Amino acid sequence: MSKIKRISIILSMCIGTFMCLVNETIMNVVLPEIQRGLHTNLSSMTWAINAYTIIFAALTIPFGRLAQRIGVNKSFLGGTVVFLAGAIVAAFAPNVNMIILGRSIQALGVAFVFPLSMVIGISSVSEKGRSIVIALLSMTQGLAGALGPTIGGTLSEKFNWRWVFIINIPLAITTILLGVFSLNLKEKIVNNKIDIFGSVLSALILFSLTLGLIQGNKWGWNSIGIIGLFSTSAVGLIVFVLYERHIDYPMIPMKLFTYRKFNGAALSMLLGTVFFVGVLTVLPTYFVSLQNKSDLTAALLITPASAMIVLFSPISSMLVNKLGGKITVILAALAMGISYILLWNIDMNNEFYVGIACAILGAGYGMITGAMQTLAASDFQGELLSSSQPVILVMRLVGFALAASIFITALSNNVSTAKNSSISYAYTQIDNLNLTSKQSNSMKNQVSYRIRHQKNNKDSKYKVSDYQKQLIVSSTLEKVPTQLRNKIKPMIEKKVGLKVQQTENKINLSTTRIKNHTRSQFTKAFIDIYKVATPFVFLLVLLSFIFKRQKRVSKI
Repeated sequence: MSKIKRISIILSMCIGTFMCLVNETIMNVVLPEIQRGLHTNLSSMTWAINAYTIIFAALTIPFGRLAQRIGVNKSFLGGTVVFLAGAIVAAFAPNVNMIILGRSIQALGVAFVFPLSMVIGISSVSEKGRSIVIALLSMTQGLAGALGPTIGGTLSEKFNWRWVFIINIPLAITTILLGVFSLNLKEKIVNNKIDIFGSVLSALILFSLTLGLIQGNKWGWNSIGIIGLFSTSAVGLIVFVLYERHIDYPMIPMKLFTYRKFNGAALSMLLGTVFFVGVLTVLPTYFVSLQNKSDLTAALLITPASAMIVLFSPISSMLVNKLGGKITVILAALAMGISYILLWNIDMNNEFYVGIACAILGAGYGMITGAMQTLAASDFQGELLSSSQPVILVMRLVGFALAASIFITALSNNVSTAKNSSISYAYTQIDNLNLTSKQSNSMKNQVSYRIRHQKNNKDSKYKVSDYQKQLIVSSTLEKVPTQLRNKIKPMIEKKVGLKVQQTENKINLSTTRIKNHTRSQFTKAFIDIYKVATPFVFLLVLLSFIFKRQKRVSKI
């Protein structure tokens, strides 16, 4: 193979990888705009995101296996064409149902493209050149996953929400053109039998698990639906393992899991993704809801994480053979743990400190993605190599879903506690004002509504209108003999004015206290998530012990 074709293959795989993963998060920022543009509800819009993730995760392993029968190169190009078709449907969708359809079609294509991009990229070079290819693809993966919200926000702000889908069209066309030029479409095809039962079962397992994780917070973790989904996934996994061990043409060779390095890489990728995505899920919400920043600004504030992934992912993938998986995981865990410590100790209003925390987090995750992709590929060839990449991808996708479910559930619980605490404090403050029963109840209702709906950021001052003051004066004068009213009216107006001013000052002071206390409670609701999670991040160090043995050579 010529050098130009080899470069074209790697470039095609990088672009294909980028467009697949950037679509995991690119819609997050623009959901409200799409909702307004199509006059639909947010619940329907979230399915445009969920459908992509669920189909992507559920079909990655079966499609990876099917590709061996069709031809890996032809499957990659075919998947890209399907992705392109889905992007066009979504870009020009007249309603939300067509967007969901377009995203689902995209996911079908991605289930082929993403796992095969690593397989084709690795196979295009010798074993000595693997580390460089894996470094490039890992860097692309980290960059795409982290830059999705920023790209989405920028396109939406400069153009409109449809560009979130339109941007995929030139990416897909470029990938196809490069692939047609450089890939061998007369490749050797593996004529192994297709494990139909295993394919259906693996799709069912991943579909149930991903849907359960995504919908758990909304449906309720104790609901019959969620328990049923998790039970289906667990039982299906047991049946899958038992079945796959006793057939000659398994969907996933169980031999793959006899390699300690592969198991360590898979677990590290899963947990590393959970702790990385946990920050990317919660932190933008904090900036938008408490600091009143725009969605785009919130996305830009976490971009240092992306920059560090780009830097550390290729470095770690090339150095892991010298350092070993053990040291890499320890360094990554320490970096991510330090980042979490910073997130609950720094001043979150200081953008520089926030950037430092995000950069350290990105460095840690960059080490995870780069090194673990290298270790997952190990020195596998043929069937083991083709099977290892979809499994690692699934671990990453499950990590995304798991992070969203854990951190969003924790945030929901913390925010609920913060609301109740803030309302209780507000009621105490209002009771101390000695207002009339009508005034007190009215103020409590207003404050309670604002806290429950998180509308506490307006700097409004309580002020009695001139009309209300005149009503008080008139009411007071009615108790005075008619002949004395004109004489004492100035004095009564003065007294009423002073009393009203005192009341205004008391209420505004109390309102400020309530607002500050509420802000403090809501900030604590966000920060406590990282505080609680910190020890678990450092537990990633324990995974380093999996990498104690020397690598084993396997060529199939």
